[in-house]
Parts: sequence; structure tokens; C-alpha cells
Amino acid sequence: MRKLIIMATLALLAASCQTKEDATKAPITKPEITIEGGRLTPEALWAMGRINSVLPNEQTEQIAYTVSYYSVEENRSTSWIRVAKEDEAGRLQTQSEWVGYEPAWWGNDLAYLKAGKLYVKGDKAKDACLKGFDKDIEGFLLSPQGDKIILIAQVKTLASTMDKHPDLPLASGRVVDDLMYKHWDEWTETAPHPFLCDLKREKGKLVVSNCVDLLEGTPYESPMKPFGGVEQLAWSPDGKTIAYTCRKKSGLEYAISTNSDIYLYNLGTGTHTNLTEGNMGYDTNPSYSPNGEYIAWQSMERDGYESDENRLMICHLATGEQRFLTHGMETNVDSYYWKDNSSLVFSAVWHATSMLYEVNLQGKHQCLTTGQYDYVPGGNIDSTYYCLRHSMREANEIFRFKQGKAPVQISHENENIYAQITMGEVVPRWQKTTDGKDMLTWIIYPPHFDPSKKYPTLLYCEGGPQSPVSQFWSFRWNFMMMSANDYIIVAPNRRGLPGFGNEWNEQISGDYGGQCMKDYLSAIDEFVASEPYVDKDRLGCVGASFGGFSVYWLAGHHNKRFKAFIAHDGIFNMEMQYLETEEKWFANWDMGGAYWDKKNKIAQRTFANSPHLFVDKWDTPILCIHGEKDYRILANQGMAAFDAAKMRGVEAQLLIFPDENHWVLKPQNGILWQRTFFSWLDKWLK
Repeated sequence: MRKLIIMATLALLAASCQTKEDATKAPITKPEITIEGGRLTPEALWAMGRINSVLPNEQTEQIAYTVSYYSVEENRSTSWIRVAKEDEAGRLQTQSEWVGYEPAWWGNDLAYLKAGKLYVKGDKAKDACLKGFDKDIEGFLLSPQGDKIILIAQVKTLASTMDKHPDLPLASGRVVDDLMYKHWDEWTETAPHPFLCDLKREKGKLVVSNCVDLLEGTPYESPMKPFGGVEQLAWSPDGKTIAYTCRKKSGLEYAISTNSDIYLYNLGTGTHTNLTEGNMGYDTNPSYSPNGEYIAWQSMERDGYESDENRLMICHLATGEQRFLTHGMETNVDSYYWKDNSSLVFSAVWHATSMLYEVNLQGKHQCLTTGQYDYVPGGNIDSTYYCLRHSMREANEIFRFKQGKAPVQISHENENIYAQITMGEVVPRWQKTTDGKDMLTWIIYPPHFDPSKKYPTLLYCEGGPQSPVSQFWSFRWNFMMMSANDYIIVAPNRRGLPGFGNEWNEQISGDYGGQCMKDYLSAIDEFVASEPYVDKDRLGCVGASFGGFSVYWLAGHHNKRFKAFIAHDGIFNMEMQYLETEEKWFANWDMGGAYWDKKNKIAQRTFANSPHLFVDKWDTPILCIHGEKDYRILANQGMAAFDAAKMRGVEAQLLIFPDENHWVLKPQNGILWQRTFFSWLDKWLK
């Protein structure tokens, strides 16, 4: 059985166990919606329940899972935890549900977070709320013996302006002395630290004491920002050792390096040992085998390369022998768990679908799933596997299966919506590239597709830049939504995407304006030339992040193929991006180096292909979208692109979100995004 862990992605302010937010805001429940016309709408998309996790309990054979509901009117969401069992028809039947997030089984009970506080739901009428810890809790990890707990909380690492100048309480300025002063969507003043605490549970009360900050006095992070959770820490089965992920660097050193390590903290001696010293890339997400003989983790080989092959490693703790279990697969291990003492289950993308695999300690692996889907591992109860599954045609649902048997759907969260709409078909298409390679492209057709008609068609440009165009379901970049608006979508797995071998994945580094752009044009050109139902005079091109860069670049090189562009959070000026982005390792690796290094041919090629240098060739309407809290690609990139288009006399529109980061997360902003997106496309392509 996997060691069940939680990952805290929300840190809600709370002063006590009964918070003001709890008392004044009613939870969002599942909205009812009637869909007219039988096609997916933005409102229907936001009415869908979003299943985020599945946690089977081997002892009780129950399933715990989380589902979120959104209110567009109130512009917020609520996360629910459900405990369910299968009925005779093989459907999950809810036994209990309550508001909370990041649950973890504690024997037969569930521990969970709510508004920054930790609770345990047991047989008592009232949930036990953890006492004795005065910080907002962002994650937790219970020891196997139940007598200790790790609590994740933010600690201050930099003095604020008010700290330095208490007589200037209204001053908003920040004095910056080193890099990484901003990260993702926040100004860096705190870091998450793991606190080791003694834990007692008596007479319905839950109390911690003797809490010790394992990184006390340091500016380091564990878990690592911006997305790390408690999957980056693990207890040994005997409760004597804690494994944790940490990049013990700060400032400039942090900004240019991905070299994180797995450290082992010995509770008896208080010592920290670097398990992965000498491994130069990311080492993350440790997990002990159930018998404690091995520890597994995910590892990248090269420092500074955040998209290096993410390998599954194990170490025999008695001998120190390390093994690369996924050697030869040439794809990333996205998530994993120990099935038992001799095997692990993991997910990995190959040929644009994410499958589940099982691997033994000698590295022999087998694929457990098939089909045009993406799977996310959950856990096992005996020989039954539990997982999440989604595709371009359906959001996450919970499935179970036995080895060699077809998966069975046991949750049906959004069947009321699916029953009211018709989805478009998704068809894989292998195409030849300009250098003679085979490229897999997804073609998404409108509902009720009629090949005797001619359809406007969109080229979809993926972000990352090294993120797969697998069978993902997005609640914003949703292909079913695009097809419901009578567009055909061409979504190529161009050069620089995982799942087709390391050479294919790595080719993009230092070649942003090269082969990957040729792959895009090959995909749309071949499809247009071979299918009579494509209207070549009504082609659009859309994308976000690296996809946004791609749109800006293609706007200056498309030779009048396209009649409309949409770029979201894209890089427009490469030289400014090199200096503006916070994670300098990314800029150094992908761009090849600094633009002022005139002897560096790779860097000079990169910056010579900056989209802003080709604005003189822009001749096609363009919509630029950006969030002002995006510190990965600053909003001035989108504003500059919009200004350039207008000054060139090109039709342009700017959608700017002062309160969004690299993504659009708020419901009303999401609806505005969809309406603006399709209004722009319809104006120029219909």
C-alpha cells in the first residue's frame, strides 16, 4: 500500500480553529445547470466538479477523494472531501462529506486541512482541531507510529521595509539586494519550513508540542516553491528518519541552479545527511519502501536543466547502492508510489498519452493501461489499482482496475453535464516534418462534424516549452470548448515535447525559432493541403507561455497563412525576458546564455530570433493576454506586443488581468477570458 501523503496548495489565513471565513461564508455546493444547444459553454465548464485526488484505504476499503466546486457569481470555490464505497453497481456512494482539502488517512480516520488549520475526522461528533501550533499549516505528514507529525509553515527569511523602518508603516517600497526577490506570483519574503512536533491525541483533543524547525535560521525551502508539497518529504517506516527535499541555496546561487538534494534527518542524533550529494540536477519526492530497506526519489541529471529526463531512482540504504529504475524509457516519471516492497507504480507520457507502469527493483517494467487517455496514480488495495483518468473529452474521474483487466469507472461526477452535450472527436495523426521525422498531431473535430462543409481551423501551440500535448483536460485551454464553437484544432507534438525520446525533447533548447516552428507550420500545412473541409482562408493560431512566444514569432514569419492570432503570457522580447524572469537557470539553459556574450553562438542565435525583431512583418490581427502577477513572464511583454501591433497599424486587442498570475484562476476572469477569446476568433475567422 502506498504511503499516503498530502500536498497543500492553499494557505488560508486563520486565527483559530473557528475562523471568520468559516463562520461567514457558506460553502459552494455542486451547481445545477441546464445547457441549451447541446454544446459545451464557459458556464458549463465552470459548473463541473473537479476531482483532484483519490486515496484508497486498505484497512477499511473506503475511498477518500477531493472535489472542488466553483461559483461564478461569488467568484470563489470550495474544496470538499468525500469518503465513499462502491455499491453493487460499481459506483461510488458517498458515506460522508465535509469542507476541507489535502486529506490523508490516519488509520481509519482522515486528517485534513481547512483554513490553515489541521483537523482529524473520526467517530466523534466534533472533529479534533490541532492545538499548540500558532502558524498557518500548509501541509502535514503523520509519522507511522502516530506520535509525531511534520507541519509545513511559512517562516520569515527577509526583513521587510517595516522591519527596517518601523517609523514608515505606510511605505510600500522594497529594497532588494539579491536575486530571487520574486517567484511565480509573489514577492519572496518567506520560505516553507518543516516543523517536527510531538503529537498527542487524547479524549478527542489533538495537541502538538516541542515543535522544532528542521531548517531553523536558514532561508532554504522544504518543500520547494512554487509548487512543492509534502510529497517532497517522507517518514521512514520505523519513524526514526525524515527524508526531505531541499535546495540549500539562496539569492543568485538559487536563481541559476536546479541542484536540489534529498536529505535524511536522524531524529535520534539530529544530524542531516545528503543522500544525493554529487547528483547535480533536481532530486525530489522521496518515499521509503514499506519495509524501510529502500528509498526512492525522482532525479534529473544536469544542473540548470529543469526539463531533463525525470528518472525514478532507488537507494539500498544498507549498502548505499543506487539504481536508475527507468533507464532506457527516455521519458519522465511524473508521479509514483510503492505498491509493495518489491515494486513501484508510476505514470509517464509516451506518444502523447500518460500511462501507468509497474517496475520492479531490477528495473523491469510493464505498462498497466492503454487507450487514448491520461492516467494519474492513486494507490492499491491488495491487487486492485485506483487512479484518476482524463482525456481531451472528459475531466478527471476515478477508476479502478486489476492487472490485465480494463479500467472500470466508479465516480460519475459530471455525468449530468456530459448527458446534455455532444463532444467532438479526437483523432491522432502522424505527419512528416521538414527533416523527415514522424510527428504525432491531435486533430479535434467539432461536434456533429460534417465533412462536406468548410471549417475555420486553429493551430494550437503548446507551452512549457517542454510540456506534452497529451490527453489533458484543461478548464481554460479546453479543446472541447474550441470545437463546440465550430473550430477544428490542430495540436502537434512538435520538437521539444517529452514522450518521443530524449533527442526529440531536447532539440528545442537554444533553438526557439528553429525546428519547432517548422514543425508547427508542417502540421498546419499538411492538414490544410490534405483535407477539403479545412477553410485555408480562415486559419487562426493560439497559444500560451511558450505557445504565446510561438504566436508572437509566427506573427512575423507565417507568410499570410493565418487570419488571427491569440498569445497568452508569451515572450515578446527575448533580451528582456532573460533579465526579467526569476528562474535564471531556465533562461540560461533554454536561451543558451546571456545576450551580451557575443562569442556564444547559441545565445546569439536565440536572441536574433526574438519576436520583437520581426514586428515589421506583422500584418494579422492579434489578441494579447497577460496577468500582472505573472513573475515568470512579466506583463510588460504582452503590453509591449500590443503596443507594437497598434503602432504598426495592425488590428490588436489587449486583455490584462491585474490579479492573475501565469494562469487565470478566478471564475469571473475565466469567463471573461473565454468570451474575449472566442469573440476575437469569431470576428476574424467567421
